[in-house]
This record gives sequence, structure tokens and C-alpha cells, in this order.
Amino acid sequence: MSAFKPLVFSGVQPTGNLHLGNYLGAIRKFVALQETHDCIYCVVDLHSITAQLVHDDLVEQTRSITAAFLASGIDPKKHIVFNQSRVPQHAELAWIFNCVARIGWMNRMTQFKDKAGKDRENASLGLLAYPSLMAADILVYRATHVPVGDDQKQHLELTRDIAAKFNNDFSARIASLGLGVEMEMGEETVNGFFPLTEPLIEGPATRVMSLRDGSKKMSKSDPSDLSRINLTDDADTISKKIRKAKTDPEPLPSELDGLKERPEAENLVGIYAALSERSREDVIAEFGGQQFSAFKPALADLAVDRLAPIAAEMRRISADRAFVDSVLRDGGERAGAKAEATMKGVREIIGLLAD
Repeated sequence: MSAFKPLVFSGVQPTGNLHLGNYLGAIRKFVALQETHDCIYCVVDLHSITAQLVHDDLVEQTRSITAAFLASGIDPKKHIVFNQSRVPQHAELAWIFNCVARIGWMNRMTQFKDKAGKDRENASLGLLAYPSLMAADILVYRATHVPVGDDQKQHLELTRDIAAKFNNDFSARIASLGLGVEMEMGEETVNGFFPLTEPLIEGPATRVMSLRDGSKKMSKSDPSDLSRINLTDDADTISKKIRKAKTDPEPLPSELDGLKERPEAENLVGIYAALSERSREDVIAEFGGQQFSAFKPALADLAVDRLAPIAAEMRRISADRAFVDSVLRDGGERAGAKAEATMKGVREIIGLLAD
């Protein structure tokens, strides 16, 4: 893609309890990526106020997400773990990107339409500009890759559009100041300050659905706690939720195509595949033809085996607030140094007198 040093960035909002979907779709990938990439993982607390300004427990939620990162296996010494608001360069670059991005781009974002609903005039400006802040989160470190779920692909495409427009608008100054890096864009080689960040989407369960409705994504905001498996759930609770998960009366099919039009069955097979790190075909080969009364206990045992140790470690880490805060403080200092190096170049390119 480019001569930029490979770097992964991703973040999780501190809103509500983390659940199985967050773990399979994001956090487990974070852990695996740290074996092959330099990684920066962020608790994006500024994003959490775009849709809801007042939070009674934002500080504790920030600590809880951090504990989940650490309990899942992220190493804060080898990589960087911090909360977004500690590094003011995120907000500084987001404002510049607000001036780079076009209103039409923002209006096309499907997540804004979904979250704003019918009363778009009452949505916060922050919610509309959310993708600019996300772009700043990524590009303030000039990250080359972001592990994202399907629902965030559009925002990452916008991040690439913002980077490309900035590179193009300031191409002469970037070149004259010697701040560019050669990148291949199609058949062309161009000189740019920001990389065109690429998505990392992989694994058998990038989208985990509700245990009560296979047509809806598993969500922290669902009023039914039975709809999700929280990372803080103990073994008994995990087993109970899987036993009560909605299914249909038919046995599991013997072929993968048989899961079509059966969203709850497809979801549970996908969860089993992801937790066991096997393909859905393998799961169907093992359990095809069996009733859910046989499959659910096997899934419950697997989920408890994988998730209960993380829940216990989360509780242990969360109890030590001083340790969690020290991780965030150290990560913030290291992230801030990297972000300031980028912003020094941005200010110079734009012509902002900051010295």
C-alpha cells in the first residue's frame, strides 16, 4: 500500500457492558494483531458523548473497557492502551478534518441516519461529525490498518477520503516541506502525508446477533440482558443465557446452505465457530442433524471455557483502580508523543503558527 510503517489503531466506546459481540468482533482480533503489528488501542471516551452527553459512570466505564483489554491479553507495555481524551491532538486534528470533509459526505453516513432517527434536526453536531473524529483518531498516528466490523466500513472509507483530500489539497506544500511518503494509488505513485488506511475484516463471526432475535445485532443498549453475553457474566449466567437463546424447532442442517432463512440457528453456529476457531462447515459437520437440546449444552460449555476466565480476570483488574489508571496514564503519554509528532507536521503544512 505505501511506505508508511505498518501500524494498527482501533478503539472501543465506554458505554454499557462489553459483550460477546465486542469480544469476537474486535477485542480478540486486537489480541491476535499485537503478535504481528505495532498496535494502539484506545478507549474512545470523546465518541461516547456524541449521542449522549451526560453519563453518570463514564469514568468507571472507561476503566472497565481498559480492564477488558488487559484481561483479554493485550499487553500495555509492548503496545499502547489509553483513553482518547488524554490526548488533545485527537480533537485538534478532528477540527481540521471538519474543514476538509464535506457536509454531503457526513449526510450520507448510514450510522448517523440510524442514530439520529427521524428527528435529525435535534441530533448533536458531534454525532454528525463523529466520522471526522474517528478519522482523526486513526490518522493522528498515521495508522495503516484498522480492524473493523461491517458496520464501520463506511466510516473507514470516509477516513480514506479525508486523507486523500488532505494529501491532494496540500500536495505542493507536502512536497516542498519534504513531509510526504510515497504511496501507490492504482497505477500512480503519489506523495502524501497521511496513509490511505486499510480495513482488517476477518474471522467467522464479524457480526454477532442477539440471542433473542437473530435479525438484530447483539447490543449493549438492548433492554433485555438475555439478548447478550456480557464479558462480566459468570459461568452460570453464560450457560443460562445460551439455554434460553431463541431457536426454531428444526434440527441443525447437515449442509451450510440449510442455515439460510434461519437467523437464530445461523447465529449460534457462527458463535460456536468463532469461539472454537473453526469454520462453520466444521461445526455443521459435527452437529448437523442434532437438535438444539444437544447443541446448546456444547455451546454453553465452550463459551464458559473461553469467557469465564476473562470475566474473572476483568474483576481482578477492575478492583485495582490505581493499576488501571497507571496503564491509561502511561499509554496517554506515549500516544501523545506520537500524536504531537503528526500534528507538528499538519500545522506546518496548513500554515498554523504554533511555536
